[in-house]
Amino acid sequence: MLQQVAGGIFVHESEFLQSNSVVVQGPSGVLLVDPGLTRDEMTALANDLRSLGQPVVAGFSTHPDWDHVLWHPLFGDAPRYGTARNAASMRQLLSDPDWKTRVAEVMPPEYVEQIPMDLFGLVDGLPAGAAQVPWDGPTIRILEHRAHAEGHAALLVEEAGVLVAGDMLSDILIPFLDLDAADPVGDYLAALEMFDSVAGDVVAVVPGHGSVGGAGELRTRIDQDRAYAEALGNGTGIDDARVGPSAPLEWLADVHDWQVQQISEKRQDAKTE
Repeated sequence: MLQQVAGGIFVHESEFLQSNSVVVQGPSGVLLVDPGLTRDEMTALANDLRSLGQPVVAGFSTHPDWDHVLWHPLFGDAPRYGTARNAASMRQLLSDPDWKTRVAEVMPPEYVEQIPMDLFGLVDGLPAGAAQVPWDGPTIRILEHRAHAEGHAALLVEEAGVLVAGDMLSDILIPFLDLDAADPVGDYLAALEMFDSVAGDVVAVVPGHGSVGGAGELRTRIDQDRAYAEALGNGTGIDDARVGPSAPLEWLADVHDWQVQQISEKRQDAKTE
C-alpha cells in the first residue's frame, strides 16, 4: 500500500528488509524509484499507481545492487535512469552469460523464485555528472557519490524537501561500505557531508531500507552513521545499537565484524606502503 510522505510523494514498503519504493508525481505521470521486490509486491504497486490515475513515465535506480535494479512489465517501458557508473556496472554484469546465477547467489534463497528477472538491470545511464533527473515533473537533484557502491546516487526532490537516500541513512542497517574502493571510509564520510549540506532543505528522508524519517531524524542518522564510519576508520570501539545485544537483525553483527576486519587490513596495508 502506498503511504504519502509529502505532497505528491509516496512510499511502498516491501516485506524484505523494509525495502522502500518511491513514487514522485508529475503532471503527466510518476517517477518510480527502486521498485521492488517480489512479483506480487510489484503487481500491488502497479495497482496502487493505477489508482492514482497516472502512468509510470520514468524510473530511477539509485545504485547497482540487485534489489535496486528491478522492474516489472506492468510499469511499462519508460526510461529507467541511473548514473553513468550504475549503468556501466549493469552492462558489465549482463554481458556475463551466467549473470542470473551470479545474481541469485547474493539473493536471499527464500526470495529467488519470487523476483522477476526478465527486465533486471536495464538502466539508462545519464551523462556523467548529470545534476537532475530529466523529466517534466518537480525538480529532482541527483546527489552522486561513491559511498556503499560505485555509481550510487541519492535524489533530492527540491520542492517537497524529500531526500531519497538509496542504501544509506537507515534506522535499521549500519553503513555498508564499498570495501572494493580505495578509500571506503573516506568515500562514506564524503557522502554524509554531502547530505549534511542539504539537510536544511529536507523535511523527510526515505532510506532504501528502514523507516521514513522527519527533518530532525535526518541529522540524527547522519551523525550516527558518521560516528560508525569514523570508528571503523580509526579502529576504535563502536557503540551502535544496530549491532548491539538488542539489535533487531542478528546477522548485522557478522557484517559489522567483516567490515572491521577488512578496514583493519586496509589500514595495515596503508602503513606498509
